[in-house]
Amino acid sequence: MMGAPDFWLSSGFRLLERDAAGRLTLTPEFVAAYWRRPEVAPVEESCERERALHAALLGDPMRRVSEAELRTLADPDAADNIRAVLRFREFLARFSSIEAAYLHVARAGGIDFPPMFVDHLAHVILRSALDGTSDPFRVRAGELFFRPQRVTLGDDRIMVADLAVVDLQASAGGSLQAGADRPAMVEIDVIGEETRDEYWRRSDGFDTAVDIAYPQPGLDGLARALEAWVAHLAGIACRVTPVRRIEDERWVWHIGLDRDANDILNLLYQGETPSEDRLRQILALFRMEIDDTAAVTDAVAGRPIYLGLAMGTDGVVRMKPQNIIANLPLKRTS
Repeated sequence: MMGAPDFWLSSGFRLLERDAAGRLTLTPEFVAAYWRRPEVAPVEESCERERALHAALLGDPMRRVSEAELRTLADPDAADNIRAVLRFREFLARFSSIEAAYLHVARAGGIDFPPMFVDHLAHVILRSALDGTSDPFRVRAGELFFRPQRVTLGDDRIMVADLAVVDLQASAGGSLQAGADRPAMVEIDVIGEETRDEYWRRSDGFDTAVDIAYPQPGLDGLARALEAWVAHLAGIACRVTPVRRIEDERWVWHIGLDRDANDILNLLYQGETPSEDRLRQILALFRMEIDDTAAVTDAVAGRPIYLGLAMGTDGVVRMKPQNIIANLPLKRTS
């Protein structure tokens, strides 16, 4: 019997180890992948000191690098890129697991490295959380956790496609077709029931689109990815169900999965009526129910938690999955 398909090799999941609790632990191999990134790898114009330092870091990815050594590099931009990776490496080394590092960011913030590294953490953590799944909709929808998506609306569909891929195709000679007052996608294949198995060989290309309109499989996949994310990071079993609207006279808690959704849900919760344009930004609503009510604060125990996902005014979804972890109404544990 064949096992579940592999996916997201670019996440670095296979370079990490797991501890007894199933948490990802840092390895030199994972760090070495950062030293191989094009932002850090030497180019033709690189000086000999930069080349030598890069070779040394590939040989020992955890090697200490002094500020004095970085100042000897001829290219200050190259030195800054190396500093960024060093700060990220030292940050990860402070924690017992990759998940613990991410939880610190979600709850405390205050990073001293580029925000894109937080997306990298979400990528590899979700890869671990989804390990063993055979549902391509769950995995494709999971791309929203760490890659901005361009939205196209129309004909009861909410198509999302990777922003970087759309922009790359557009700059390479494609054209964004106008439709539903949003730019449409550029020659990007849509993952559907008939083409679902094609996703696996393309998962690292991020070059497929998916429909997350209610009640499409892509929306259900996003709900299942959210369940896996919460279970893996917060250790809480929950059920996430897509809903068309929030109709709850006892609405007590909500979490926006991005900045726009958070603002809109706040307005609705306060009894205000957002403009029609603002409401059209909402792409998906979910009802979350946590099985272990004893773990939830008394004010929320037994009540649903509503989640919202929205696009920005530029038609792009920039999901912040740390929001759901930071804002779960859980009782503090000693």
